Amino acid sequence: MSLLMNLPRILEESRAAFARLAEAPVETRYVLREDRRGGDAPGNCLVRGENAAYMHYLLQNRGMAGRLQLIYADPPFFSHNDYGADLKLRSAKLGALPAVRRPAYEDLWTGGMEDYLSMLTLRFLLMRELLSEEGCLWVHLDWHAVHAVKLLLDEIFGAENFVNEVIWQYKSGGAGKRRFARKHDTLLFYAKSKKYYFKALQEKSYNRNYRPYRFKGVKEYKDDLGWYTMVNCKDVWQMDMVGRTAAERSGYATQKPEVLLRRILESCSREGDLCADLFGGSGTLAAVAEDMGRAWISCDAGGLAAACSLNRLGARGARFAYYEEAEHPAPQGQLLAGLRRERGTLGDKSLLTLELQGYRLPQGWEADAVPEQVPLLKEILKKDPLLLLDSWSVDSRYDGAVHRPEAFFRRGPGSVAACWQTLEGAPRRVSVRAMDIFGNAAEWIEGETE
Repeated sequence: MSLLMNLPRILEESRAAFARLAEAPVETRYVLREDRRGGDAPGNCLVRGENAAYMHYLLQNRGMAGRLQLIYADPPFFSHNDYGADLKLRSAKLGALPAVRRPAYEDLWTGGMEDYLSMLTLRFLLMRELLSEEGCLWVHLDWHAVHAVKLLLDEIFGAENFVNEVIWQYKSGGAGKRRFARKHDTLLFYAKSKKYYFKALQEKSYNRNYRPYRFKGVKEYKDDLGWYTMVNCKDVWQMDMVGRTAAERSGYATQKPEVLLRRILESCSREGDLCADLFGGSGTLAAVAEDMGRAWISCDAGGLAAACSLNRLGARGARFAYYEEAEHPAPQGQLLAGLRRERGTLGDKSLLTLELQGYRLPQGWEADAVPEQVPLLKEILKKDPLLLLDSWSVDSRYDGAVHRPEAFFRRGPGSVAACWQTLEGAPRRVSVRAMDIFGNAAEWIEGETE
């Protein structure tokens, strides 16, 4: 039977699953691992977990129905690829090393397009419940499945609430000899209702031959290329992908450029609005929303997504809370550190010095590594293990429950900085949390860990 004939069944089964979920108690618990924010507001949350379960939790336990202004969804594209990221390491002890392969996510569907669409349909139904009456959904796809997804979104949101099909055109990517080069993605823009918020943005429109028109009442401008007018943005956006040397590059496979998310946020949200990315990836929406004064939620189940997002947001000095599923915590490595207090040397304060001394990957890590890279990783663990850390943070006033960082360090050209110093009054307990380049976590707590 053709996919077109099966779409009604996919929609019916997904609606039934959604109805059952609405009546079911929330089974997934979330543990606050780091609090860089304070308070219990729903915004500025980075969540490592399965997104359908988290949306169910938001609706049932946090009363978040109708609270989100904007949702950006950048799901797998049904590309039949297994995505990863290659990280080049350079060590003072080991010199230049082969690139380390870090898995991101699998876009492989043994049940074919039907399983893929069923996965998305349930999540679109949950997203619709989370959106406010003024809210909007942006779904980012490409040629593999966008045609089928649009039919489902017409049914879920109503064809009358379809706003735009935006084409993002770029230069990167390959070209084949049997077809025109595929150089664009598609963004489907739907509103929750006719009350949706939208701010028209403007862009340059160059005059023919770049010469002035001198039309009465038309304001014209000139730059290095020539004369132009300002018009409302069109539905074809020409923006570069994230370049290999771009400052925003996180190393995450399929990372989207910040300029793309900035335009979406600027057009469909206001300062203070709550925006979400439930396929969070490297945290692009969270990073841009942070810069633009929007509250944000970013959720992804992947370890590499967590590592990239923590690194990226920490570098911005963002205030946020980081949660993990209690039932599926991040694999735990072992962090080795040394702590020294030089008392009485500076009046009523002491000099506190914390130094990272080593790191060990989680037990049984070889089973999850790329087989041909096991010898390389063993060599790094033996001679320069801190090279595998992506970021770490310090809480010198640890309360025994939640890590609240006051200092943050991220990967530099080589490994992370390994030493931290501060002045302190009365000695307090210290905790350190780290994330390695694969998304494994590690914690060192004074008095608990050697």
